[in-house]
Amino acid sequence: MNIKTGYLVGILILSGCAKNTQMINTISSGNMKYNNRLKSPMHSAVNSIENSRTYNDNIFQAANHYHVDAMLIKAIIQVESGFNPSLVSASNAVGLMQLKPATAGRDAYRFKGVSGQPSTYELQNPAVNIDLGAAYINIIQNQQLAGIKNLQTLHYATIVAYVNGAGAMLRTFAYDKNIALRRINQMSPGEFYQYIQKHHPDPQAPRYLLKVTSAYKAMLQ
Repeated sequence: MNIKTGYLVGILILSGCAKNTQMINTISSGNMKYNNRLKSPMHSAVNSIENSRTYNDNIFQAANHYHVDAMLIKAIIQVESGFNPSLVSASNAVGLMQLKPATAGRDAYRFKGVSGQPSTYELQNPAVNIDLGAAYINIIQNQQLAGIKNLQTLHYATIVAYVNGAGAMLRTFAYDKNIALRRINQMSPGEFYQYIQKHHPDPQAPRYLLKVTSAYKAMLQ
């Protein structure tokens, strides 16, 4: 091999190494972003327990103020965000209780006598998020689902309405609200639960009911 040929071979080898190094760096960067995205809503069980204790004062204060179940608030937070106050979903649900500013956030604002809607920044504040989330649960139970007589049935119905809307939940039983309420009130809580599992048109709703109910029971133990 002459000097000129050796020089060309050396250039090709160095060029190949540079490309490989660039490819490795690109793959590594991609994995880092992917892993960070995976980590954002997920916490270890220990971290979730510690964070749940951190927000206890906010949860019990809001529960008392709006006359809703504190353990239900905690169970919803566990399922919705894993106690991650900065979480923002792809559908723009924000914070601990994953409230959408233009829907649940606006409803809660109106309930509190405030115009407009909360910002993403406000909803990432744990105290604000929990307060508005508890207000929204009050709206569900005392306005949207008013007329459900059995408290355990109302508990299940609230969970379903929280994730998929009270209207969709009621239409699972009948398109006329009064007929839907009458049918619901003729069921036991267990029958209502099973009916949602079998007949709710959105598969997310029965899964969510199962998850929140399981988290709720675990917190009571």
